[in-house]
Amino acid sequence: MVAMIHLRRQQRPRSVRGRVTTVLVFVLAGLLITIAAIAARGTDLRSDRQLSVRELITEMGATNTGLQQEIAALRAEVDELSGQDLGFGGLQRELDEVSLDASVSPVAGPALRVTLMDAPPEVKPAGASDDDLVVHQQDIQAVVNALWDGGAEAMTIQGQRVISTTGIKCVGNTVVLHGVPYAPPYVIEAIGDVERLEAGIDAAPAVQIYQQYVEAYGLGYSQERVGDVEMPGFVGSLDLSHARAGTG
Repeated sequence: MVAMIHLRRQQRPRSVRGRVTTVLVFVLAGLLITIAAIAARGTDLRSDRQLSVRELITEMGATNTGLQQEIAALRAEVDELSGQDLGFGGLQRELDEVSLDASVSPVAGPALRVTLMDAPPEVKPAGASDDDLVVHQQDIQAVVNALWDGGAEAMTIQGQRVISTTGIKCVGNTVVLHGVPYAPPYVIEAIGDVERLEAGIDAAPAVQIYQQYVEAYGLGYSQERVGDVEMPGFVGSLDLSHARAGTG
């Protein structure tokens, strides 16, 4: 009996130490989980779930489209209030002229339509790289500049009104315009004297180079006169974020 009591007294300290060790393990594990949660601040720490650049662009494009719709609704409300006869007829006429010059008012008229398209997927001429077979931002800019030189009074790309600060950017195989990504075909329409617009296209060296790629690599190009085209007013911000005075 004495030997058994002595044996139990020897086993008790090991049992207590085991329980203490177990508690410490759980406390440490909980502490590590808490630290990880604080560091993540609610974000996913797995890098393979991060959005790709294209997904981010698509998401931002949807956001920009929603904001543009809100701006359009607010401008429509302002136009409605501005149209009320409050005794400021002369001021309203000046406002209409400024709005037209700033491209924020809808316009309509005869137009020239130019469409640019990537080469078909099955087309791969010898010696051609993948870059040779797609439409680039400089190709769109070449057409836009040629139409301005031809006296364009108003212009749209993919249905979006073009203004003096419009930027065209290539991201992968898409083109981003005013924060919205577009895939080909790229449709450019310009209102003005159609014959002068066509002459502007014919005289543009950069457009002539693109047309050489059309012949050599199968890129798409079409040009047509269209009847009265209605163009929406620009609905984005008109503020300049960066500007520099020109020389000369």
